[in-house]
Amino acid sequence: MGETGRASMATASMQLAESVRQRIPDDLAAAIDFHGHFCPGLTIGYRAAVIAMDRLGVQRGSDEQLLGIVETDACGVDAFQFMTGCTLGKGNLIYKDYGKQAFTLVRRSDGRAIRVVLRPNGLQSDDAAEKLRRLVATGEASAAEQTAFWDGHINKALRLLDEPEELFGAVSEVEVDVPPAAQHFSSVICAVCGEAVMEPRSRLRDGEPCCIPCSNSYGRAWEING
Repeated sequence: MGETGRASMATASMQLAESVRQRIPDDLAAAIDFHGHFCPGLTIGYRAAVIAMDRLGVQRGSDEQLLGIVETDACGVDAFQFMTGCTLGKGNLIYKDYGKQAFTLVRRSDGRAIRVVLRPNGLQSDDAAEKLRRLVATGEASAAEQTAFWDGHINKALRLLDEPEELFGAVSEVEVDVPPAAQHFSSVICAVCGEAVMEPRSRLRDGEPCCIPCSNSYGRAWEING
């Protein structure tokens, strides 16, 4: 990435209006820079991380002291990763494809876990806002309509940021089967494409190891190797 790309990513929070920047905590501003823009979804992940960390009495983990479980692949995951230090690369972020704005933080030292779920109508929009969203999504919005949409987007994010915890969502202590810390595995060479693949993710094809994309899928209209 060139210097221009790095600069634009580093200043995402600074591109916000001054009246908005003054209402944003420094750590959220840093999460905005990491994510690339300020939005309601990012705010949800930020609030969930802060609430869970406060309940557990922990700070951002530098390694695998904490374990995160997210039930969405939306914007909030970036803020949750940034705030807690639970990341896919470290092996202490688990993604469950449930389509819920729900985030769980686990303290590995004792297994205590806090789950934060956005209230059911937390992202609900009125008819006018939904119409603007559709126009922007289809590229049919005028400049004025685009401005109105993004202003509304930011205002919703600020409302979520300022809401009392009891109105933001449900917070509960949950039981979690804590998996072991991330492990290191040897690699094998795929006999088909010649690329290295983690041994536990390899398959056998004609008695030779191969990667998942190169393995022969067998099934009656379903995949068994994916």
